Amino acid sequence: MSTPVSAPSEMAFFSVLVRAGSFSAAARELNLTTAAVSKRMNQLEARLGARLLNRTTRRIGLTPEGEIYLANARRILAEIDDMEQMIANAVTAPKGQLRVNATLGFGRSHIAPLVSDFVKQYPEVEVQLQLTVNPPSLVEDAYDVCIRFGEPPDARVIARRIASNRRLICAAPSYLDRHGTPRVPSDLEQHNCIGIRQGEEGYGIWHLKSGQRDETVKVRGSLSTNDGEIAVNWALEGHGVLMRAEWDIAKYLQSGRLRQILPNWHTAQADIYAVFPYEVQTAARVRAFVDFVAAAFSASTPGKQAVAEWSWNR
Repeated sequence: MSTPVSAPSEMAFFSVLVRAGSFSAAARELNLTTAAVSKRMNQLEARLGARLLNRTTRRIGLTPEGEIYLANARRILAEIDDMEQMIANAVTAPKGQLRVNATLGFGRSHIAPLVSDFVKQYPEVEVQLQLTVNPPSLVEDAYDVCIRFGEPPDARVIARRIASNRRLICAAPSYLDRHGTPRVPSDLEQHNCIGIRQGEEGYGIWHLKSGQRDETVKVRGSLSTNDGEIAVNWALEGHGVLMRAEWDIAKYLQSGRLRQILPNWHTAQADIYAVFPYEVQTAARVRAFVDFVAAAFSASTPGKQAVAEWSWNR
């Protein structure tokens, strides 16, 4: 008689393997040999009677059957985890691993300090903060909560708006004294504009709106970067005109180190959202962290613009 297979264990194994991206990487994470991981995968496919992975020498890819198995496995594992948390009174005492993703500059300046405060209040939560230039894929099992600019267009995740945010155009007084202040959007074409290459946004194209008027300006400049903090520092040093989130430059506008340009022209909204998969929305650690961040942002939003109330029972 064959030994019974633990389905949750196999689901967890498969989820780790897909997230790792290769048999060797999964072996390191699971503290197994690569051969043992390969054998276990073969046994899983044999038991199911279906091929779940396409294998190459370096990477693995999901078959259609693998995609179905992975999606349901993650849902089932999340439900099991939530059930165990409820039994262990995790609702009143959040605990466990929490994977958070944010962009480099904003994550360093605003999210990292909140994580520090959060773990002081919830010491049983283990937070892994990952900062990246671009947000991760919204449907991969790569994070529990992602803090990002703009509401994602993917209905397979939940997006909670936690703070309002505008992109403002600005420059240092020293730059404006030398080159003059743009009065209309087309004037920007004659200025040195600092470029920021981030995400999938069109680089060097600024869209502006004033009432019923829309303007699209192609800007150029001698400096560009994929790091917003570097771009702000260049603007402070008088190198050119910058478009940046109000959260990143509010203190410099207030101190006078930067001046807002074209205040009657507005850029596309860039409100801040907490994004998380449906599978983790009931996890106490996720609920506690998102509520914590939302409360902190509400108390410090530039301009004190209100954010709509949120209910978890949606």
